[in-house]
Amino acid sequence: MVERTLSIVKPDGARKNVIGDVISRFERNGLKVAALKMHHLSRKEAEGFYAVHRHRPFFASLTEFMTSGPVVLMALSGEDAIKKVRELMGATDPAKAAPGTIRKDLADSIEANIVHGSDGPDTAAFEVPYFFSTLEIHG
Repeated sequence: MVERTLSIVKPDGARKNVIGDVISRFERNGLKVAALKMHHLSRKEAEGFYAVHRHRPFFASLTEFMTSGPVVLMALSGEDAIKKVRELMGATDPAKAAPGTIRKDLADSIEANIVHGSDGPDTAAFEVPYFFSTLEIHG
């Protein structure tokens, strides 16, 4: 089934200059970039985006990290896009990620793990329109 999902190259990925590497891994694996923009999240935007984690102990450090520099936001589409993005990213903890995944190859820690991806259809349905209007999505 063709799906649409959100991925974010986090501030550490932008600082490490691996934006193109992340995007090319998605494209080489059959995903299409349907929308793309660079943005520096405000605290309010980060807190709203990660509101589901508001009561978790890592919420403050996560939102601080996500506002520490620009991010690259992208809507991706393709066959089983959500699952495919999750597989390409690898485990949240790069030390536990499979060889060849984005996080294993490029990330430094659980928090500075280069990339975000929607974890399911309901999450993608919230996350994509959080950052992109329908007029900005092409495919």
